Amino acid sequence: MNIGILAHNSKKSLIEDFCIAYKGILMKHEIYATGTTGRRIEEVTNLRIHKFLAGSLGGDKQFTEMIERNDMDLVIIFYNPVIESRREPDVVAITHACDQYNIPVATNIATAEMLILGLDRGDLDWRMQSGSDPVM
Repeated sequence: MNIGILAHNSKKSLIEDFCIAYKGILMKHEIYATGTTGRRIEEVTNLRIHKFLAGSLGGDKQFTEMIERNDMDLVIIFYNPVIESRREPDVVAITHACDQYNIPVATNIATAEMLILGLDRGDLDWRMQSGSDPVM
């Protein structure tokens, strides 16, 4: 499955720790991330990450386009809800696209852990059904 991972600057260490903890699950899937987040995950886990541009340079738009093509199966976004900055990925647009196209999305570590463990159990296998139209 294709897993998308984004993190605001203040959450980069948390996403690194998350990916270290769940490396065994993540290594079975294709991981997509915005530039800096992807590079940092690669450095701490040695996982192969497909990297988009930095979020502020259009990576968030590349991410959203992949969701709109139904090429993303799960999205994890760790963001700081207190800080709004044009230099951070557009969380609202990405979560809106996930909702529109029925893509499971986690915006905090508690939900991310539930989704990643569910993924490992096979709870998201419905995403692999070919020919299904997830748009409702």
